[in-house]
Amino acid sequence: MTSLWDYRYLSRCDVRVIPVILALMGISLLVLASSSVGTALDPHDEPFFTPLVCSQCQWFLVGGGVYLFMAGFDYNKLREWAWLLYVVMVLSLIGLFFTTPIQNVHRWYRLPFMSVQPSEYAKLVVVIAMSWYLEHCRHNSHRWSSVFIASAIAGVPFLLILKQPDLGTALVLIPITLVMFYIGGLNPRLVRLGAWGMGLGLVVTTVFLLGIVPHEELRPYATQVIREYQYDRLKPDNHHHRASATAIAVGGVTGKGWREGDYVHGGWLPAAATDSVFATFAEEFGLIGLTILLALFYALIYFSFQVTAVAKDHFGRLLAAGISVYLSVHVLVNIGMMCGFLPITGVPLILVTYGGSSFLLTMTALGILQSIYSRRFMF
Repeated sequence: MTSLWDYRYLSRCDVRVIPVILALMGISLLVLASSSVGTALDPHDEPFFTPLVCSQCQWFLVGGGVYLFMAGFDYNKLREWAWLLYVVMVLSLIGLFFTTPIQNVHRWYRLPFMSVQPSEYAKLVVVIAMSWYLEHCRHNSHRWSSVFIASAIAGVPFLLILKQPDLGTALVLIPITLVMFYIGGLNPRLVRLGAWGMGLGLVVTTVFLLGIVPHEELRPYATQVIREYQYDRLKPDNHHHRASATAIAVGGVTGKGWREGDYVHGGWLPAAATDSVFATFAEEFGLIGLTILLALFYALIYFSFQVTAVAKDHFGRLLAAGISVYLSVHVLVNIGMMCGFLPITGVPLILVTYGGSSFLLTMTALGILQSIYSRRFMF
C-alpha cells in the first residue's frame, strides 16, 4: 500500500527542470515590473516590486508549494479520483451560468480573496479523466463505443467552456484530445480525421487573418455560429495584432532596453502584462532575449515529453503526454497570437503571463510530471 505523499521521491525528481522554471519565473517578473509602471512617470524611478510584481510573487510562493506537493504525491491516486474530479469540474462549469457575469461572460467565481476560473483547471481534469478511461479500455480501444465515451469526456467540458464563452480555452482541448486518442490506441481513422479537421481550421483561420477572403461579406454567415466579438478577432490587421507585431519588430536584435519600450509604456500595446507578455518582452529584450525565452520553453517541453517516454505504466504515459501537449499548445498559441498567425483568444503564456489560476494549474501539471518521473523505476 503506497502512501499518498512521500518526501523521499523529491530527491528522485528531474532536477534539470528546476532552473528552467525559475528562469521563466524571473522573466515573468521582469516583464511585469516593466509593464505595470505608470505612463506618467519616468519608469526607472519606479521600484522593481510594483503591486503587480508583489502579487505575482505571492502566486509564485503558493505555486512552488503546490509543485513540491504534487512532485511527492503518488500520481496513481489520480486514477482513483478521476471521476470525482471530473464530476466536480463539470458541476463547477455549469454553476458559472447561475452566477453574476463578469465583463458580460460567465468564466469566474468571485471569491473574497481571489477569482477562480474553472475552465483553466478543466483542461488538467480532462487529461486525468481521459488517461483513466483510455487505460481502462485499452483492450477494447478499437470499438466505436470507446471512441464515443472518450469523445464525450472531452466534449462535455468543451461545450460548456465554449458557452461561457471562452473559445481559446475550449480549443486547447482539441489537440490534447487528439494526441491522447493517438497514444491511447483509439480508432486511427478518427484520429486522422480529427487531425485533418484541426489542420483545416488552422488554414481557414490563417486565410481570414491574411485578408485573403472578404471579412465583412462573410460576417452575416459566421455570426450565426460564433459571436460578433469572436468574429472580430479574425479581422485582418486589427489593432491588437498590429501593436504586438510592431512591438516585436521595433525590439530589433538587442531590444529597446528594460522599461524602455515605447509601445509598452506608451499604452499602445493592449494587455501588456497578460495576453501580450511575449510582445512586451520582445520589444525590450529583442531577438537575443526571445532566443533565450524560446530555448527555455523548448527545454521545458522536451523534458516533459521525456517523462512520457520513461513512464512505467500506461496511465502515467497518457497523463504525461496530455500534460506535455497542454504545455506545448499554450506556448504555440500565445506566440502565434502575438505574431498575427492566430486570433487573440486570451490563451496565457505559461509561467510568464500574470495571473493565479493559470500559474497554479501549470505548477500542478509540472509537479505531476515530476511525480511520474520519480516513480519510473517502481513496479
